[in-house]
Amino acid sequence: MGILDFLKGEFIDVIHWTDNTRDTLVWRFEREGHEIKYGAKLTVREGQAAVFVHEGQLADVFTPGLYMLETNNMPILTTLQHWDHGFKSPFKSEIYYVNTTRFQDLKWGTKNPIMLRDPEFGPVRLRAFGTYTIRVKDPGKFLVEIVGTDGEFTTDEISYQIRNIIVSRFSSAIAGSGIPVLDMAANTQDLGKLLSAKISPELAEYGIEMPSLYIENISLPPSVEAALDKRTSMGIAGDLGAYTQYSAAEAMTEAAKNPNGGGGMGAGLGMGMGMAMANQMAGQGPWGAQASPPPPPPVEKVWHIAENGQTKGPYSRAELGKMAASGEMTRETHVWTAGMDGWHTADEIDELAQLFTVLPPPPPGA
Repeated sequence: MGILDFLKGEFIDVIHWTDNTRDTLVWRFEREGHEIKYGAKLTVREGQAAVFVHEGQLADVFTPGLYMLETNNMPILTTLQHWDHGFKSPFKSEIYYVNTTRFQDLKWGTKNPIMLRDPEFGPVRLRAFGTYTIRVKDPGKFLVEIVGTDGEFTTDEISYQIRNIIVSRFSSAIAGSGIPVLDMAANTQDLGKLLSAKISPELAEYGIEMPSLYIENISLPPSVEAALDKRTSMGIAGDLGAYTQYSAAEAMTEAAKNPNGGGGMGAGLGMGMGMAMANQMAGQGPWGAQASPPPPPPVEKVWHIAENGQTKGPYSRAELGKMAASGEMTRETHVWTAGMDGWHTADEIDELAQLFTVLPPPPPGA
């Protein structure tokens, strides 16, 4: 092996990374113990960042571009190494490539139902699931707080923790929103924004941001959904008589489809239901016309009295009769009730004028 071949194998002069996966967040450039040549070319593509770690310390972070690794564009590493301006020797550092693109369609969901108090149904249990998107915003902080020395870090290694954060914040957000269960489907977009705003500060501590979060579905337990279906069916049925007629017609149709089933029982059942339905429509059978309920009682008027610039009342007509008999109310007393265009004297109102024409009989012994 010649000296040139030895030097080519010993020193790295081209550093780059192309990702063929869909879930790699961080990848460490493997040197296999080789040193990095001074003046080597570092290629950082769009959607990437290159982080240099020297002797366990975070050094320089390179954004997309083509770099010549020299002292003028590695200020932190130069300070850590105490390099002077005449530095020309190879050096050793770990290089981590961080994927800064968006990782989409990551799943989240509640393992157990969430208990909350609904204004209409009372205590209920909810389940929810959806998707979210994450992106590394601060590569250096993400490397220090999450990755550590992992040579290849994927979304699976952090998605579980993020799911726990989402579910925890979702529980508090949904319980404090005050949105009724039946209205949540119309507010999933607003709930997603509210939830994302609650989670973002916590993810920022890890150098991650959440550009979007979607709530795809919020569901009730099967038993509650079955009760809601019954309630909806009753609302759609409306008139119970019409619903009964419809059910009878459906039963007759099913019996006609199977005339041989049950040894003629289906035909007899169909005839019986048909006759009952005919009687109901004609109003002749036990399902026929029923007595109409009595009309509601008339609403009694109440009266107000104007006396010395003040309003008194309300009084019933019986109470006004007692006041007329005792002299508390005279024909000139001004009265008013709902529907009148103003105050009138009592003798101007026919039903009150009668109170003054009914005289008591002469007292005994007169």
